[in-house]
Amino acid sequence: MNQEIKELFSMLQKSVSPYHVVEEGTAQLERAGYHEKKLDKKWDLKKGEGYFIRPYGSTLIAFRIGEQYQSNDMLRIEAAHTDWPCLKLKSLPEKKGHYQSLNVEVYGGPILNTWLDRPLSAAGRVALKGTDIFHPTIRLIDFKKPCFIIPNLAIHMNRKMNDGVELNRQVDMLPLCGINESSEKNWFLTALAKELQVDPSDIIDYEINVYNKDSCDFVGFHEDFISSPRLDNISSVYACLTGLLHGQRKDGINLIALFDNEEIGSHTKQGGDSNILPMVLEHLYTALGQNREDYLTAIAGGMMLSVDVAHAIHPNHPEKCDITNQIYLNEGVAIKLSGNQRYATDCEAVSIVEQLCKKHNIPYKKFANRSDIPGGSTLGTITSSFLPMKTVDLGVPILAMHSSRETMGANDQSSLCHLLKAFFEE
Repeated sequence: MNQEIKELFSMLQKSVSPYHVVEEGTAQLERAGYHEKKLDKKWDLKKGEGYFIRPYGSTLIAFRIGEQYQSNDMLRIEAAHTDWPCLKLKSLPEKKGHYQSLNVEVYGGPILNTWLDRPLSAAGRVALKGTDIFHPTIRLIDFKKPCFIIPNLAIHMNRKMNDGVELNRQVDMLPLCGINESSEKNWFLTALAKELQVDPSDIIDYEINVYNKDSCDFVGFHEDFISSPRLDNISSVYACLTGLLHGQRKDGINLIALFDNEEIGSHTKQGGDSNILPMVLEHLYTALGQNREDYLTAIAGGMMLSVDVAHAIHPNHPEKCDITNQIYLNEGVAIKLSGNQRYATDCEAVSIVEQLCKKHNIPYKKFANRSDIPGGSTLGTITSSFLPMKTVDLGVPILAMHSSRETMGANDQSSLCHLLKAFFEE
């Protein structure tokens, strides 16, 4: 196992909620000497140094200023997202009955049946009473063990099961976690308090998601594939962090933006369709002594890579892919194209990425969806609409996108990391 795959596996196992993704990313940045900044404070920045911001705990933005930075140097951005389709616990989640089951809601667009009959756990953040009402104490929580399972209905009880079953989100997706042996009402709150080692009355609110507790594994006679939860989009998050930490230009500014809530449209204060990134960039350029015109000039002359997974050709359903623009697992980075701009790519920007790939011997292929099967929108299309700069949508190809467990080529992560590093060092 090479170092990049070893580190990817480690990050996949630790990234059990967007808050834990940011926690792990922050740890990597701090080990590399990056300094934290706050959006509600004035900034003092130095050339040759790296900095990061954690807006609302689930988004991470980090940048490094070249030691020879000049005001007309190029701004380069790599963007990815920290969330994935999953189940989220509702408030008052305890369902009454003989079994202990939890009330959840579906987040994003998961393949629901892939969450059944799997070991599940839960992670997120909890707000506790503090000394200041306007600043509650925030703690991260990860139960770390398989606490839940969502059992399938036996085929004997539904003989048409293999004809296809539409799962009801309110009825069929409730996680089972025990036997209700007492009359205690708030047994989940009690378990949560025990895990945090606090009194249940100290818990004010929480944001907790259910996650697949499966491990990361190689698959295939020659270990050609990687099977894991959360490849969409931790594979991209890891590559962005690696690119920033290892691709260090002496001039210009390198920045990564890891946004939450991409899976539900990005229309949140911590999402890609917010003013967070423009605020960070204005802080940055102001702290470097630049004026508004310098900031606008930097945006117009900048370039962004929107990094998210792509659809590989499915071995059992190749007809679902485009007839000419196709990519298999282990064929390198997918450059995603769409004439309708569902991907934010244009030929000038694509030519830059292609030249980088050719110069550094990075395998790649161009990808497009079938004309009658449109793909989803991306951070690239959203963010470049108000930060207009050259933008390319790209990422590793995977199978079973939005399943609770996805599959990618074992060689493709290295190709992506190599490209993102090259983008930040050329």
